[in-house]
Amino acid sequence: MANEVDRLIDMLYEKIEEARPVALQTGMCKVDRDEVLDLLDELKAQLPVEIKRSQELLTAREKFKDEAKREADRIVRQAEQTAAKLVSESEIVYNAREEARQILEQAGDRARMLSQMASEFSEDALARTEASIQAALNEVKESRARFRTASAAKVQEQRARLTGAPAVEEDTSGK
Repeated sequence: MANEVDRLIDMLYEKIEEARPVALQTGMCKVDRDEVLDLLDELKAQLPVEIKRSQELLTAREKFKDEAKREADRIVRQAEQTAAKLVSESEIVYNAREEARQILEQAGDRARMLSQMASEFSEDALARTEASIQAALNEVKESRARFRTASAAKVQEQRARLTGAPAVEEDTSGK
């Protein structure tokens, strides 16, 4: 249709260019009135169709632009949500790792403390055991010395009874 309007306008130009000039009046010419009016009527009939088509194209273009803008906005919103989600997940992972690191550090501290306490307890228990064993050993030595002394006295006493000699006191220090 645009070609039809262009063709009609070209025909009008041709008619005016081919028209004969009017004598003694520059810029004026004679044209076949009916031919020019017919061309203008055709042009007038075509223009609303072309204008309507142009308006439809403009409307379609605006609609396309609006849809494209909405789609772009939707994509941007979706990208922002995805980015926010990834940042949130990243923060969660970072926080979980940090918490795990702190738990491991606390567990290590606790293990070292428990190990130190166990060592101290063992050292204390062994020292008490050693002291108890030493006391028992001393008691055994004293009992043995008393036993030797008592045994030697009994042997002397029995010897004296057998021989009839008086019992002699011996050194009872256990040396």
